[in-house]
Formats: sequence, C-alpha cells, structure tokens
Amino acid sequence: MKFYVYASTILITAVFLFAGCARQGTDKVSASPDKAEVERSRTSQQAAQADPAEIIGDKSTAVTVYKSPTCGCCSKWEEHLTKAGFQVTSKPVENMTQIRKQYNVPDKMQSCHTAIIGGYVIEGHVPADDVKKLLGTRPADVAGLAAPGMPPKSPGMQPEGEKPSGYDVLSFDRQGNSKIFTSY
Repeated sequence: MKFYVYASTILITAVFLFAGCARQGTDKVSASPDKAEVERSRTSQQAAQADPAEIIGDKSTAVTVYKSPTCGCCSKWEEHLTKAGFQVTSKPVENMTQIRKQYNVPDKMQSCHTAIIGGYVIEGHVPADDVKKLLGTRPADVAGLAAPGMPPKSPGMQPEGEKPSGYDVLSFDRQGNSKIFTSY
C-alpha cells in the first residue's frame, strides 16, 4: 500500500513537471503565466506536500491516524472508522505531543490519538457519524472535533456493539474555542 501511495505521488509530480517542460518548447511568449498554468503549479505543490492518505481514493474518506505504537484503543477506533467506510492509514509515532502541537490541538481537547481528514483534525474517540456530519457540512470556522480524554463509552473504548453514551464531542476553532457538537 505504501509503495502505491509513494508511486502515485511521484507519478503526479512527474506529470506536472513533464507538462511544464513540454510548454517551454512553444512559441507563445507571455509576460505572466495564464490561470491554467498557475492552477497546475498550485495543484502540483499541494500534491507534493499532501499526506499520502489524502491523495489516493476518495478524499472525503481518507483519514490518517497518528497514535502510540502500543495503543490498543486507538486500533479499535481505527477499526470503527474502517467499518464506517473510511480509508484509514495508521501512523504509529513515539511523540504524540509533537503531533498535537503540529496540528494545533488545544490542551483541553487532547486524547490518545490525532487524525487528519479533509483538512480537519479529529482528536480522540469521536464517533464516525460525527466525522461524516463534519465532512458533510464543512463549517469554515471549525478546525476539528474532539472527544477529550478517553470517554469510557466512546468508539474504541466501549464494549463491542454498545452505543456511545455519557460524553460530549466538541468542535474547536483555530483559536482553541470550543462548543458542543454532539452529546451522547
């Protein structure tokens, strides 16, 4: 799978580089690049910087999960997402503090794993239905969702088949402000 992701990234970059080289041979002289050329360049740069899970398959379902290599409940949450139709890429890391800092997860929102999907941060044991709701509405003022701590009756923490209950999923903005997204 990793080979496919990296090969896809290289292929996309090569196509854009080839397209740029092919245009150099034309007689057309322009003082500034046209809109299409600017967009191709922007797309090429985004592809080169994108997380591999975000450039393959259906972008709305590709999710990258950063977690401790030994976290069992994180793996169960990944299974929950997979069963809900998400394409999960698991990235075990030793320093979750660094990942949370990179993605600006507020201290009060932190849990045991951090996921990235569709430009949003998902912190902790957020139910797949809430992630789908977020992606369906795409609120511009929301940076992500969180189930702070490790709620006992959340996906990955509750017994098999039990519905989430007894906690809130919070949305948060880039300034760290939060509000209730869903109550269980």
